[in-house]
Amino acid sequence: MKFFIDTANIDQIKEAHDLGILDGVTTNPSLMAKEGISGKESVFAHYKKICEIVDGDVSAEVISTDFDGMIREANELVKIHPRIVVKIPMIKDGVKAIKYLTGKGIKTNCTLVFSPGQAILAAKAGATYISPFLGRLDDISFDGMELIAQLRLIFDNYGFTTQILAASIRHPIHIIKCAEIGADVATCPLSSILALLNHPLTDIGLEKFLADHKASQKTEKVKV
Repeated sequence: MKFFIDTANIDQIKEAHDLGILDGVTTNPSLMAKEGISGKESVFAHYKKICEIVDGDVSAEVISTDFDGMIREANELVKIHPRIVVKIPMIKDGVKAIKYLTGKGIKTNCTLVFSPGQAILAAKAGATYISPFLGRLDDISFDGMELIAQLRLIFDNYGFTTQILAASIRHPIHIIKCAEIGADVATCPLSSILALLNHPLTDIGLEKFLADHKASQKTEKVKV
């Protein structure tokens, strides 16, 4: 399973990259605004900076909701860097835009997917990725993992090459469950990725190893 980081924060992207597990980045207008980045030139410059850090795909989202607007923005975004993947909303004109951009050899990420039907349409249109939002489904008392399982089954049934990019991940259990089910990608906040490192037995074991080493060093000095 690929690990993407879901942020526009440069320091967090660098930290995930330095950890050696980063496969890509997803962003959206909300994440850009959170970093205080506004205005077309500033946003595009920020995307370029992100692309220069990572080795994989970087999703950059359009803000238009009509076909012509999405295509115009997509053509501008892909000029920023070869790693840019155009993020398109799951709406009627969005599906049309995905089909058009796929025909031009441009990678797309269909975002705001909440049902198998939406995912099928995006996959049929040729989306590179589809982004089901797990946490937001959990928020309305629907098991987001059930959607991931449905999509894995459907995509395998018909040989869709579209990658399932699990989004809106809130905690490390989401990541583990996505890996069990077979999501192709999990895009996560840095905190969820780092939480995978933690286990109390690891801490206890390391503490004992270090204490035993320290005690053995004292013994060696006494012998000398």
